[in-house]
Amino acid sequence: MKHLLVGVIGGGIMGRAIAYCAALNQCRAILYEISPQALDNAKEEIHRLIKGQKEKGRFSEPEAKSLKEHITFTGKMDDLAKSDLVIEAVVEDYQVKKNVFSEAESLVSKETILGTNTSSLSVTAIASACKDPSRVIGMHFFNPAYLMPLVEIVPGLASSMENVNKAREIVHGWNKTPVIAKDTPGFIVNRIARPFYGEALRILEENIADVPTIDWSMKVIGGFRMGPFELMDLIGNDVNYKVTESVFEAFYYDSRYRPSVIQKRLVEAGRLGRKTGQGFYDYAPGAQNKEPLKDIELAREIWFRIISMLINEASDALQKNIASREDIDLAMMKGVNYPLGLLKWADEIGQEKILKKLTWLQQEYGEERYRPSLLLKKMAENNQQFYS
Repeated sequence: MKHLLVGVIGGGIMGRAIAYCAALNQCRAILYEISPQALDNAKEEIHRLIKGQKEKGRFSEPEAKSLKEHITFTGKMDDLAKSDLVIEAVVEDYQVKKNVFSEAESLVSKETILGTNTSSLSVTAIASACKDPSRVIGMHFFNPAYLMPLVEIVPGLASSMENVNKAREIVHGWNKTPVIAKDTPGFIVNRIARPFYGEALRILEENIADVPTIDWSMKVIGGFRMGPFELMDLIGNDVNYKVTESVFEAFYYDSRYRPSVIQKRLVEAGRLGRKTGQGFYDYAPGAQNKEPLKDIELAREIWFRIISMLINEASDALQKNIASREDIDLAMMKGVNYPLGLLKWADEIGQEKILKKLTWLQQEYGEERYRPSLLLKKMAENNQQFYS
C-alpha cells in the first residue's frame, strides 16, 4: 500500500530507518522523537543518507527533494493523529512501550493500525495497554530497515486477522518479505539464531578455537557472509546481549538460551563493537587483529556443532508451530542472510547425522542445552525429511 500516512515513534536507528523506508515507498512519514537532540540526529542522518544515494546516481535531484518532503520530523506526538499506521520503535522496555501505545491510541482514529517493532518482547503484553488490543500488531523490521527485506508480522493474542492482513499487505507493498510468526519469545529469527552466537561463545569459552578461527570456519565451511563474532560486533554487543538475556528470561531460564559472561564483560567494558571502535575485534585505524588458524578439520567440527544447534532450534520452532517450515527458512535467509534455510539444510546433511551430534554433545556435557528436538528425533528415526 502506497500513499499512506505513517507515524513512527522513536528517532533511533530503527525508527529513522523505518520512516525512510516508508518514504521510499511513496508514503508520507511523520517521525516523532521526544528528545530534541535525537530528533535532530535522525533528521541529519536521513538527509545524509538521501544525499549519499543522490551522489551515487540512485536519485535525481527532484527525487531526493521529494524524499525529504515526504518525511516530517516532530517533537509532538499529537502530530501523529491522522496516521493510517503508527509503528513504535522505542527502547525494549515493557513499561515504556505500554505508555507509548496508550498515548498513541488516544490520539489516532479507530481504524489506525498500531505496530510495534519489538524484536523479542510479547506483542500481547504490549497490546494490553490499549483499550482495543485487536489493532496492535508486531511488525519487526531488520536493520537497516530500508535495505533488509524481511519483516516478521506477529499477531498478539487479541490481534484481529483483518489488521494482520492489512499489515502484511502494507509490508508487501513496500517490497518487503512478510512472514507470520507466533507471539513467542524472539519470534522466528531472534529465537532460532541464538545458537549462532551462543554456541560460538561456548566454543570460545572452552578454548577450542579463538574468535577469528570460529568466524573463518563459519564463512569458509558454512558459506555465511559473516562469522558470529563479526556479526555481534556489527549488531552491537549490548543489543545482542540484551536480546539473548530477554529470550533466556522469557523461556524461564532454559539453558539453550543462556547468555555468555564473555559478552557481558565486553558490554560492561563499553566494547560494543563497530559503533565504539572495539568489540571482539579492534576497529581502530591500523589495528592488527589476530589471523585465524586455517585448519579445515577444526573448521568443519566448529561449523557442524553450530549448524546442528541451529537446525535443532529451527526444528523445535516448527514442532511448536511458531511458523510454517517455509516461513522459518525464508526468515533466516532474508532476515540474517543465512546461505540456506535451516530445515532445507537439515535435509541435505541428514537428520540422523545431526541427531547423532546432538546426542553426543548432550552425553558429553550432561546438559539439557543440547537436548534434541522431539520432531528431529522422530524424523531421524523414520528417515523423513522436512521437504519431501
